[in-house]
Amino acid sequence: MIYFSSVVSIAATPYLCTPLDLDGDLTKAKHVVRVATFNAYLNRRSEGQLITDLQSTDHPQIVAVTEIIQRVRPDILLLNEFDYDANGTAIDLLQSNYLAVGQNGQQPIEYPYVFIAESNTGIPSGFDFDNDGKTNGPGDAYGFGFFPGQYGMVVLSRYPIDRYRARTFQHFLWKDMPGALLPDDPTTDEPYDYYSQQELSQFRLSSKSHWDIPVFVNGKRLHLLAAHPTPPVFDGVEDRNGRRNHDEIRFWADYVGGYRKSYYIYDDNGRRGGLPSRSAFVILGDYNADPNDGDSTQNAISQLLTHPAIDNSLSLGSFGGMEDSAKEAQANSQHTGKSVLDTGDFNPAGPGNLRVDYVLPSKRKNDVECGGVFWPTEKDDTRYLVGDGFPVISSDHRLVWIDLKLNNSWK
Repeated sequence: MIYFSSVVSIAATPYLCTPLDLDGDLTKAKHVVRVATFNAYLNRRSEGQLITDLQSTDHPQIVAVTEIIQRVRPDILLLNEFDYDANGTAIDLLQSNYLAVGQNGQQPIEYPYVFIAESNTGIPSGFDFDNDGKTNGPGDAYGFGFFPGQYGMVVLSRYPIDRYRARTFQHFLWKDMPGALLPDDPTTDEPYDYYSQQELSQFRLSSKSHWDIPVFVNGKRLHLLAAHPTPPVFDGVEDRNGRRNHDEIRFWADYVGGYRKSYYIYDDNGRRGGLPSRSAFVILGDYNADPNDGDSTQNAISQLLTHPAIDNSLSLGSFGGMEDSAKEAQANSQHTGKSVLDTGDFNPAGPGNLRVDYVLPSKRKNDVECGGVFWPTEKDDTRYLVGDGFPVISSDHRLVWIDLKLNNSWK
């Protein structure tokens, strides 16, 4: 089943949900929790620049991002590509200078609970990971980045976060994944030797991080499984980024796959194993992998879309994505996937529009209410929030959201 979001306003959306009272509390009104992911394009080229931009109250791109959030009004929101700073200054400024201010007539929105943690991006490794003869470039960091924390992520929530049980997997080593798709140097006879043994002893799987963030929703615990795998491009025949993207996605497939799949996993505190069975979870984030088009390795996202513990019965779509794909044509005309499901508006010459952002809940009876992708059509009066791709108005990605019905089977 496909759910569409025309996003003139949430209350007026056909094929989506029953009307919502946006002045009230969504959970009290409908007994649901709205969970969303948004690659908000809040990364900057230099360290501290995002903080500088957020110190204003009228930065056009940030205003557009904020208005989208205020229109969809998620209860729980993962922001990808949000530059990390250890003091949380950037997210505090986003809340006080933007989210707490009604944008273009929208209601302010407050998230009293925040989770931030380090990202591997931009942290120097001391190795020449990209084999360019240097050890101090962005491709030599544990995750591609020009400074520590670039392209990081943050979770915002209206509900309490169980910090005591939160798990991060920033330091998990790629080589410790059984059967890892380690890249190979095609000029040698040795397998999986693109990286030296010394490099593999330090090479982290996560290009940013993987987080398991439990949130209490009316006494029920919902695990947010957040990540942002590397794009499967910008490499060579060794396919080092494509393979890493595949295994970053596989990490969650194993994590929710029971003991036989997850026994090898360890978190940053040394705790081993994956998610306990029957736990309620949502896998969310920008996974840089389309199930039909693009450059992902071995259809990486299928590891989640076909997983027996994950509910993929709800395909989130938008009329705007379908319209935009037809209008831009070029690479899109060669795609085999359904354009109505696209979540990213990329270079029309290639790769074109793709489905790369996901909100995938655990498979539980009657959990899923509805959902959508915020991508207005040209006739919608909110079209100005996404524009026509270039220049970027808010982000080159679209906010994706889903409503989950509170369920007594949640632990």
